[in-house]
Amino acid sequence: MRTASPGDLDSITDLHTLARTAYYQAGGVPDVELASPGGHSSRRESWRRAVHSSDRTVMCADREGELVGILSMGPPHEADIDAATARQLYQIHVRPGIWGQGTGSALHAEFVRVLRDASLVTGVLEAWERNSRAQAFYARHGWKPDGHHRPGPGNGNYVRMRLSLDPAV
Repeated sequence: MRTASPGDLDSITDLHTLARTAYYQAGGVPDVELASPGGHSSRRESWRRAVHSSDRTVMCADREGELVGILSMGPPHEADIDAATARQLYQIHVRPGIWGQGTGSALHAEFVRVLRDASLVTGVLEAWERNSRAQAFYARHGWKPDGHHRPGPGNGNYVRMRLSLDPAV
């Protein structure tokens, strides 16, 4: 596990593209919607901003010199989440083909470590409602839907989930 650097942008963008394509295709989003001409460059620019941001953290998981997972986190997006007690998990992506081998759990543990180190007690994230794999992953790690939704791709919604940490641990 290491902090991302500007030199990682192409690898991060490629991994994100592979992972999002896999889960959106599995959820029924047509390939034509996933392959927009500007999509890759837009994702790269978003990752460039995240890597250079002072209030976001981007972590990389490497295996044998290859980027296999990424984690992005920062302040909550929504005004109803108290930034004094919470951090938002923006994204965890793992290279398709190695799902279920512990990379996602290691990235998740890093997120929880950051929360605890900052004495924060709440994590918040959004998962696409048709990404049952992601929702099951987060549920196994203690996350629960909080009832908030917002529109997402393929006529589906993003479901907000929360993780409550015991402040005494």
